[in-house]
Amino acid sequence: MGQLVHSLPEGEPVWGVTLLAGELYLGTWKRRDEVEVYDIISYCLLRRLTVPVFRGLVDMTSCIHYRCVYIGDNIGKCVHRLDAQGAFTWWTVNDKPWGLSVNTAHNVIVTCDEVRKIKEFSSHGDLLWELALPDDVIKPWHTIQTRSGQFIVCHGDINDPVNHVCVMSADGRHIVHSHGGQPGSDTGQYNEPWHLAVDDNEFVFVADYGNRRVTLLSPTLQYVRQVVSRDQLKWEPMRLCLDTERRLLYVAENECKDGNWTAGRVVVLSVI
Repeated sequence: MGQLVHSLPEGEPVWGVTLLAGELYLGTWKRRDEVEVYDIISYCLLRRLTVPVFRGLVDMTSCIHYRCVYIGDNIGKCVHRLDAQGAFTWWTVNDKPWGLSVNTAHNVIVTCDEVRKIKEFSSHGDLLWELALPDDVIKPWHTIQTRSGQFIVCHGDINDPVNHVCVMSADGRHIVHSHGGQPGSDTGQYNEPWHLAVDDNEFVFVADYGNRRVTLLSPTLQYVRQVVSRDQLKWEPMRLCLDTERRLLYVAENECKDGNWTAGRVVVLSVI
């Protein structure tokens, strides 16, 4: 089980968490036009950045190669790019984005849940390709591309017949490995697997929203262990970010009351 290292103060619901150049970037639901930047050692707030023409935060990721942060905007149907010098640009996705990640080619992988597509964009927004997912991949939330070109996808809503994490072939036509099944709380089940993180050995961390836990899977999606339990979280885990060098997992967890997001925070856990 992961060991709690730090908890950032409770505040507005957190929908984005990522790392860049020794700093932690957070995006909150209510203060949608701002990004908070924290020091990763002291966890002190360093600054707030205003994001122009920003409407609906859903996820964040970063790229060390281009030294920038990407922010998904599902209301504006676009991705915003914040570089290390503080300059903002954006490009359209033409569908509502949900999950974001960066692949080994330093391009942005955007998961569009409503149309069940994965799209790859260059760092400056050129559409390189898009992939329609098979019929049995329902409600895809987040995708990470492996070094071999395969795709790890988490998918399934509470009312869907299947809640899965799967590895798909590079052409997107075949499911190579999978973990999960009908929604539930047993070891081999999920209740809305919303977000992923992958370490250097391609072990997979899964934020299991409805079960309020984080599960660790092998590269072939065999169950390894539960790395964050519901006892270590106050609310539901929504977003993950893994510091592979320090083996620290950042978990954004939020409170939902009567269908409304009311509060959130980020907890930091050692997952050695």
